[in-house]
Amino acid sequence: MKSKELSVDLRDRIVSRHRSGEGYRKISAALKVPMSTVASIIWKRRKFATTRTLPRVGRPARLSDRGRRALVREVTRNPMVTLTELQRCSMKIREPSRRTTILAALHKSGLFGREARRKPSSVKSTGQPAWRTLRP
Repeated sequence: MKSKELSVDLRDRIVSRHRSGEGYRKISAALKVPMSTVASIIWKRRKFATTRTLPRVGRPARLSDRGRRALVREVTRNPMVTLTELQRCSMKIREPSRRTTILAALHKSGLFGREARRKPSSVKSTGQPAWRTLRP
């Protein structure tokens, strides 16, 4: 079962008690925290010189939230816009990115497909379906 993150104040109290010479077991009993947690907090303090939560790993996003919102605005304004045109739009907002990156950003925003271009169902002069007029 996952437990909640300890507060920074509690972690600082653990470190200060350890600095004053208290052992892991006494700190654990006094603050009602598992001994392994006390040990890991003190280890982290020694290694990183902080008790704050460190940022998680992962590659930074290529498009900022502001850039992604600008692209979403452009697509909602004109659903027939192409990815190449959106790429030019991203250059204007000084966040150049590839078409696949733009597509992924739109997917993340809930925009999956764009509206298909309207195709004529019949030729006006004959009144027949368009594919019939192409046959000899």
